[in-house]
Formats: sequence, C-alpha cells, structure tokens
Amino acid sequence: MTRWMDEEAGPVVRPYALVGGRTRSSGDALDLVALVTATGTTPSGGFVPGPEQERILALVTTATSVADVASEIGLPLGVVRVLLGDLQDHGLISIGRASASERILKEVINGLRAL
Repeated sequence: MTRWMDEEAGPVVRPYALVGGRTRSSGDALDLVALVTATGTTPSGGFVPGPEQERILALVTTATSVADVASEIGLPLGVVRVLLGDLQDHGLISIGRASASERILKEVINGLRAL
C-alpha cells in the first residue's frame, strides 16, 4: 500500500480528520475579526488539546484574529472554528470583539471613496 507523504510534515491528514469529522461547534458563530486570547488556564475534565490546538494556544498569547489564526496555522477556516470552539468550551481561550474607532472607520470610508 502506498502512503501519501509530505517530506516536511509526514503523513498527510485531511483537515476534517483533525476535528473528528465534525463541521459544527460553538465556534461556528466566530467572526473573522474576532480576537482570540489564551486564558492561561489548564484543561479540566479530561480534555487534552491536540497538537493543532496547542499551536493555537501558543499563537494566541496576545489577541489574534480568527482569520490570522487560520492563516498562521495553515488550516481551513471551518476547521479552525471547530478547534477554537472546543478550546472556548473548555475555558482555554476567550473571544473578544475587534474594536474600531469611529475615526478609523471614517478614514477607511474616505479612502474607499477616493478610489
């Protein structure tokens, strides 16, 4: 039997296998610009974060957007939302809203009009 291999990453695994085939979680409603921050708490209830979730936790020591998390770890957004939902359900991350001041929004609108 031939195994698909990536010389740097090892065996190639389909992204949905990382989340046990699930396509929905509490992370489904996460906005792309929502800010994710690790809470620094330890997992409880027997939950053990997987390698991808450990990478996420290491990445979000400072507030990072959902889109940036997906881009940085190289996984599809749907998979990242499921992983984030699991981490949120276990209290390992907090989700905040990105705040944009009115001045910044006006500058963006004026810049778009100038195009």
